[in-house]
Amino acid sequence: MAKILKKEKLADKVWRFRLDAPRIAKKRKPGQFIILRPVQDSERIPLTIANSDAAAGWIEIIVQVVGTTTMLLEALDEGDTVLDLVGPLGRPTHLENFGRCVCIGGGVGVAPLYPIARGLRGAGNRITTIIGARTAGLLILRDEFAAVSDSLHVATDDGSFGTKGFVSDVFKVLAGKGEKFDAAFVIGPVMMMKVTSLLTVQAGIRTYASLNPIMIDGTGMCGGCRVTVGGATKFACVDGPEFDAAAIDWDGLVKRLSSYRTFEQAAREQHACRLEKV
Repeated sequence: MAKILKKEKLADKVWRFRLDAPRIAKKRKPGQFIILRPVQDSERIPLTIANSDAAAGWIEIIVQVVGTTTMLLEALDEGDTVLDLVGPLGRPTHLENFGRCVCIGGGVGVAPLYPIARGLRGAGNRITTIIGARTAGLLILRDEFAAVSDSLHVATDDGSFGTKGFVSDVFKVLAGKGEKFDAAFVIGPVMMMKVTSLLTVQAGIRTYASLNPIMIDGTGMCGGCRVTVGGATKFACVDGPEFDAAAIDWDGLVKRLSSYRTFEQAAREQHACRLEKV
């Protein structure tokens, strides 16, 4: 079990939880994730470790409430405990001094992007960050990214903050101005990663995409998170979550993720809020 030390609302249906997890905090590296089960009989879900403090013994996760399990997690408060917590899982981000890096995140994908950007900055890279959301009220971690970036660019679909448009549009503007990058790290919704990665790869930039298909056991045994990379089957939980974006079968990944939508919708409709019962 892991005690909730702090719960903070970052945006509509987006929460940051600080969990007491000293062993995970001591070992975790950028790019890794945990799997948790908030309460008895709930599903196990993967969440990237957005921040940690090894000395204080805590980790932070950022959660968007979209399904039954995240609804159950949202219902917990400071002082409550998460029933099961395991990690760190996955391969850490490969950090080196690439030179100039562009970090591109969309939606809640900016949460796992933050520790990567910070780690790249610590490795001596110059960081250009592009983050985006549908609207200004859904933007998160702007101050945190500003602190680790040499330049920060923000896009919103509706133009309520920063550039009106998508993160891919911002990248095209920067590329059009002649800005060059040695590596790109892209995290967010699958279609956003597909479109953006195509642009960065076409620009000759070594690009890494963090894939977040459904994971169940986190060990590669269930096969729920299998993806095709370079013509070979990989498991995002143990072989990733980061892969060479140029080698990912994006169309296959989109099709695979869409196959779960019917089950997710049914689970949401059947969910009965424990708080309403009280």
